[in-house]
Amino acid sequence: MLIDSTEEFNDIVSSTQPQATGEDLNLDNTLRPQSFEEYIGQEKVKKNLDFLIRAAKKREESIEHVLLYGPAGLGKTTLANIIAKEMGVNIKTTSGPALERVGDFGSILTNLQDGDILFIDEIHRLNKSIEEILYPAMEDYKLDIIIGKGPSARTIQLDLPKFTLIGATTKLGSLSNPLRNRFGATYRLEFYQNSEMQDIIRRSGKILGVEVHASGLEKIASCARQTPRVANRLLKRVRDFSQIKNHPLIDSAVAQEALEMIDVDPIGLEPADRHILRTIIEKFNGGPVGLGTIAAATSEEIKTIEDVYEPYLLQIGFLTRTSRGRMVTEHAYRHLGIPYTHDK
Repeated sequence: MLIDSTEEFNDIVSSTQPQATGEDLNLDNTLRPQSFEEYIGQEKVKKNLDFLIRAAKKREESIEHVLLYGPAGLGKTTLANIIAKEMGVNIKTTSGPALERVGDFGSILTNLQDGDILFIDEIHRLNKSIEEILYPAMEDYKLDIIIGKGPSARTIQLDLPKFTLIGATTKLGSLSNPLRNRFGATYRLEFYQNSEMQDIIRRSGKILGVEVHASGLEKIASCARQTPRVANRLLKRVRDFSQIKNHPLIDSAVAQEALEMIDVDPIGLEPADRHILRTIIEKFNGGPVGLGTIAAATSEEIKTIEDVYEPYLLQIGFLTRTSRGRMVTEHAYRHLGIPYTHDK
């Protein structure tokens, strides 16, 4: 198959958004680290988790409930699976939006074994009825069930196995205080350094059977938004390009040409990022402007802007939050080649 135009190549690529896609899920088993030794970065979190696990194993107990939070794509799910492997227990994975009915969640809890781990991704999206069940389940390993309706209704209490709940969220502030306080250990995952991103891409390249030159590693890492999920996705797109163009080695030139075709700029901004920044600059004089107004002006959903694009723009200092709304910084003006006209 030959691809001779940007439009054709764009049809087979995905954006640099940090949320998981179907392709990510299919390749997770091969690229996902299986141990703390293979897991690159987040050294403080790994060290603390290692102590937590070793202490629990020494006492022959389950580890405390763990809450992992931070932007999407930084490795929260991977850490949960590593914890299960290190503890030598099974892990049951679900997500907040998937837990809609109390009965279904009760079935999940009663089917766990002693020491098992229940991993709930996007735990901030649990509905209130499920959350109420979690409180006694986490504290006392009890499940309260209501049988019947009306005056004849009665409550029975079931004993649960001593399981460990690992919750993952991108919005710590959206968790209620009662739920957040029931976690014995809370860890924040940070964005990755450029050197760590290069190590991640190097490891993924070996697994995928791709030879990547040091210059190619640096080029891809600089565009990966400091996020491993994005780095792996870009590597796969660059690999596609190099194979189609018959380049056996991915160096800086090959990586740059591939990244230009999918419209990713040297620091990882894609068209939607630049569109948001330009809209704020051109229509609202750089801000401040409310998130709802930005969403209306760019035809993007508020949640998409807040969860997908804004975290990285804030991280690199291109966007700031104020009491009156979002503002574009001088750094963003300079990157876009637009004169900065605000009073200095």
